Amino acid sequence: MSDNLGRLFIVGTPIGNLGDITYRAVETLKSVDFICAEDTRVTVKLLNHYGIKKPMISYHEHSERHVSDRIMGKIMSGESCAVVSDAGMPCISDPGEDLIRLCIENDVPIEVVPGPTAMASAAALSGLSVSRFTFEGFLAVAKKQRYVHLESVSKETRTLIFYEAPHKLLNTLADMLKYLGDRRISICHELTKIHEEVFRTTLSEAVEYYSDKTPKGEFVLVVEGYDTKKELSEITLDDAINEAERLIESGMKAVDACKEAAKTTGFKKSDIYSGLQERQEDRK
Repeated sequence: MSDNLGRLFIVGTPIGNLGDITYRAVETLKSVDFICAEDTRVTVKLLNHYGIKKPMISYHEHSERHVSDRIMGKIMSGESCAVVSDAGMPCISDPGEDLIRLCIENDVPIEVVPGPTAMASAAALSGLSVSRFTFEGFLAVAKKQRYVHLESVSKETRTLIFYEAPHKLLNTLADMLKYLGDRRISICHELTKIHEEVFRTTLSEAVEYYSDKTPKGEFVLVVEGYDTKKELSEITLDDAINEAERLIESGMKAVDACKEAAKTTGFKKSDIYSGLQERQEDRK
């Protein structure tokens, strides 16, 4: 690693309330040579609030390669850089992750300065089980890709967390209802801001609510995971016997087939075996 290399700092910034920033983040922004910002118009408000004046480079999802090359050239020549997003931790559902990759490829030292994240804040507020959750980011605008995404997580038992923009909220909620079924959802709106709101409801009720109300601001959607117990409760003893018969037809012994069917359906092995015998008697 060259001694002439600069350093990249990943700096978490407030997600709404400008007071939600660490001392270390402020000191880092003051000390670096320049700042990469998703939207310089947004970041300058934060910098002005803390009396920070630094050169900024706009770096977002539509930035062309020459912008990345310019940033890397400055870092490689020894300048230090802080990368920030409009709100929260950069490099998560954010173009900053490409900059991280380039720094890693060029052995540039990287440090993280933690800050608020909307997904963690929403998870804590949701009231749903979040001991295990999966962050899904933004759904695609294209319908086909969005449907494929929702279908892929339809049987995910962990709580699901999504980001969504106001103009797409109603369609997203309707698509979730279609592909995930009617589940509990916590709709977190304008977190840490004056009009912070958490709407704890169900997907069907949310669709009805936002059909008459125009959403504004940014949203985090925390959706209940797939309930395997509910699926099991819909399985009948006849279904369990059918499964045992299918296994027997595939070459499994009756006792083993009933044991396996018991595992997948939740019914007792003895009840499945008795039902299997009764069905065989009825067919004679």
